[in-house]
Amino acid sequence: MTNWNGTRTLILGAARQGIALARWLARHGSRVTLSDSRSLDALSSARASLSDVDVKWATGGHPLELLDDCDVVCPSGGVPLALPIVQEAIKRAMPLTNDTQIFMEVVPCKTIGITGSAGKTTTTTLVGEMAKLDRGTRTTDDGQSSVVRGRVFIGGNIGDPLINYVDDMQANDLAILEISSFQLDQMTISPSIAAILNITPNHLDRHGTMEAYTAAKARIIEFQSDKDTAILGRDDQGAWSLRNRVKGKLFTFSLSKLDEGLDGTYLHDGLFNLREGNAYLPLMLREKIQLRGDHNVSNVLAAFAIGHAAGFTLDAMLEAAEEFRGVEHRLELVRELRGVRWYNDSIATAPERSMAAIRSFDEPIVLLLGGRDKNLPWEDIADLVHQRVDHVVLFGEAAEKIEKTVAGSRSERGIDICRVKTLKDAIVKAAEVAEPGDVVLLSPGGTSFDEFEDFAERGESFRKWVQELS
Repeated sequence: MTNWNGTRTLILGAARQGIALARWLARHGSRVTLSDSRSLDALSSARASLSDVDVKWATGGHPLELLDDCDVVCPSGGVPLALPIVQEAIKRAMPLTNDTQIFMEVVPCKTIGITGSAGKTTTTTLVGEMAKLDRGTRTTDDGQSSVVRGRVFIGGNIGDPLINYVDDMQANDLAILEISSFQLDQMTISPSIAAILNITPNHLDRHGTMEAYTAAKARIIEFQSDKDTAILGRDDQGAWSLRNRVKGKLFTFSLSKLDEGLDGTYLHDGLFNLREGNAYLPLMLREKIQLRGDHNVSNVLAAFAIGHAAGFTLDAMLEAAEEFRGVEHRLELVRELRGVRWYNDSIATAPERSMAAIRSFDEPIVLLLGGRDKNLPWEDIADLVHQRVDHVVLFGEAAEKIEKTVAGSRSERGIDICRVKTLKDAIVKAAEVAEPGDVVLLSPGGTSFDEFEDFAERGESFRKWVQELS
C-alpha cells in the first residue's frame, strides 16, 4: 500500500516501532488504534510522544473486538504472531504488515538490508560508516574532486525506525537496515542489496522450529529480482543453503579462500581479499582491525562484500574498517582492575553467540552465563566451557537448566561452577574468583527479560556495577 488515507489500522505494541509507525500512519490519513498490554499510566511517555497526532489508545490487553473496526493489523517486532488477536486476524484473512514493510513500500532510494542470527548490528553499523565516508569527497577518473550528494540513513531493528525519516528521503539517498526475523515474517518486499550473515538456533521460543526461523530469514532475498544482489555467508550452513534461491548477483564472504567461481571477500594468510570474476584485490591485514574474535573478522568481511556490492570506494571501506571500534554491549572492554579485564557482551542472548565470544579469548575466562532461556540447546556451549573456561558463574531464570547441562558434560578438565540469583550477585562472585591475567566475560546466552528491560539495560547495569568494584 502507498495510500493510507481513510484506512483503519490497528497497531499491536507501543514500543519504538509501534510508536514510529503510528505517527507516520496518522500523518498519512489513517485512523490509527494503538493497542498495548500495559496500563494507561505505564504508557504515559509513549502517549506524550504521540500527542501531536490523532491516535486512539487501547490499553491493558488486546481484545479481539479491536478487529471489528480495522482494515489492517500491524504487529510490532516484539509481538508474537501466536497472540490470539493476530491468529484471529489471520483467520479473518485480514492483511498483516509492519513498519519495515511499509517503509519498503514507499522508500524512494536504494536500500541495503542485513539480517543474521549474530553479527547483524556490528555489520550494519560498519556498513553505515563505510557509506558515510563514501558519500564524502571523491576523486573522479579525470583527477577532479567532487562531492557525492545524498545522505545515509541507518536504522530498522537498531536505532530509529526508518519510517520516521522516509518522507524526507530523496532518490540519491541510501537506506541501510538491520532487519530481524520478527520483521521479515510479514515482509513481501526485499532490499535491492540483501545480506544473510548466518542462521543458527535463535528465537525458537518465537518461531517454534529451525525450519520456520530459516524461512523467515530467507524472506530478505525471496522477493529480489535478477537486478538485485544477495550476500550469503559461506562458512555458515544455514545461510549458504539458501544460495539456490538467489535470483540476481551472489556475493559471499569466508574466513577461508573461496572456491573457484565464487565472488566475494575472504581471509587468506592474514590478509583480507576481494574477488569478482577474474579481478582480485588485496584489502587489508587482519591485524589492522580493532575487533576481537573470528566472528568479528567475518562481520568485517561481510561489510566489505556489502560495500563492494553497493559500489562504495575502496578508500571509504578501508578507512571505516580500520577506525571501527565496535558497538557497545558487544565484547566491550569495560575496565581493567587488578590485572583482570572485564568484558560486556550482553548482546549474546543465544548460546551460539556466547560460544563466539568465548573463542575470542586465549586468556583464562571467568564466564557469566544466564538470563532467560529461549528454548535453545546448551549442550555445545557446555562442551566448549569445559575446554576453554576456568570458572562459570550462573545467574537468572536459566541458571538451573544451564548448570545441569554443564555439569552433565563430561570432561577431564575440572572447572568451577557456582550459581547465584542476580547479575549483580554474579559480578560480586566473579570478582572473588578472578585472578590477574583473567578475563571476566558477561556473555549470558539468555535474554535479559527475567531481570531487565532489554540486553542494553543489562549491559549498562553490568558496566555500572563493574565500575563500582574497588
